[in-house]
Amino acid sequence: MSSKVAFVTGASRGIGKSIAETLIKAQYKVAVGYNNHRELAELVTNGLSSAIAVHVDVSDEDSINQAISFTEQKFGEVDILVNNAGIAQQKSFLELTDADWQEMLSVNLLGAVRCSRRVLPSMTKRKYGRIINITSIGGQWGGVFQVHYAASKAGLINLTMSLAKLYSRDGITCNAISPGLIETDMIAGEMEDESARKRIEAIPVGRIGSVEEVAAAVLFLSSKEARYITGQTININGGMYFG
Repeated sequence: MSSKVAFVTGASRGIGKSIAETLIKAQYKVAVGYNNHRELAELVTNGLSSAIAVHVDVSDEDSINQAISFTEQKFGEVDILVNNAGIAQQKSFLELTDADWQEMLSVNLLGAVRCSRRVLPSMTKRKYGRIINITSIGGQWGGVFQVHYAASKAGLINLTMSLAKLYSRDGITCNAISPGLIETDMIAGEMEDESARKRIEAIPVGRIGSVEEVAAAVLFLSSKEARYITGQTININGGMYFG
């Protein structure tokens, strides 16, 4: 059993679920963070002593503090933070309200800020930590019907670089993973029309990605072998974007 403790937000479904399952299989102690889907999170933990389902609303600092404190009581201090929790909303730019922007930024960007702020003092004291932010190709090339989503993910990429500059000397690496089109519930509605099929055909590898492929990158960045990688955005997009 690894002594390393991982805390994964948004881990009851999709990419987050696969990340949590992959880390559990690799014998990390894993806190499976969820907001609205407790039953699904408990299916991930499956009664294992090395995994716990933890309620966490990343838009609420008190909720984050409680969730991480609970994790520390069960497993010890967090070594690996995976900021995966996020929301999406399709809406034209001129229809977006301040409330839409505030909610998007609070979850997708400030959620990672709040979680990172909570674990960094402990990581700094121990001279060890891994922060991995799950961003999006939209944060690299912009959005059309999800401008606020794209902006929040672009902010997350910049946060990654800033934290790497601030904390890498303390043994804490911070990296981002930027998925392209990945087969999840979140994009299922986008994949049903002819334009979506054309987008898939235009991907150089000729298909959309899997959650397992994203999780594999998280596993590597969590490892000691990745200790010289920091401030990077790892593209997992099948060649959709080469930036």
